[in-house]
Amino acid sequence: MSEKRKNKRTELESKLVVSRLDKEDGEKEVSIDVVNLSKTGIGFNCSSPLEIGSVYEGFLRIWTQEVIHAFIEIVRIEKKGDVFNYGGLFIGMPEMETFRIGVYQTLQENEQDEEAE
Repeated sequence: MSEKRKNKRTELESKLVVSRLDKEDGEKEVSIDVVNLSKTGIGFNCSSPLEIGSVYEGFLRIWTQEVIHAFIEIVRIEKKGDVFNYGGLFIGMPEMETFRIGVYQTLQENEQDEEAE
């Protein structure tokens, strides 16, 4: 399988509550477990079914405990047992937030390099 990602993915232990924006009945909030993220998107697990192409609003807590406000479009779904694994693209992510994710990735890489030595 060829790699289609444009940006490096980094693991992040975080939980996020998202609510659907593109439907009037989309007020229901669902809880997700973040698996990884990049400057352009996020991978996460969720027990609730979500739809490809749907847009959700979320608040992602990053390593500094700061919160990034994000809009996520679902682009991939894979069911694993009772849990759904999703891939989502950030929509309209402000440049400052993208920069913060990049800094986090750089810090993680440096930590891993130091541990390997």
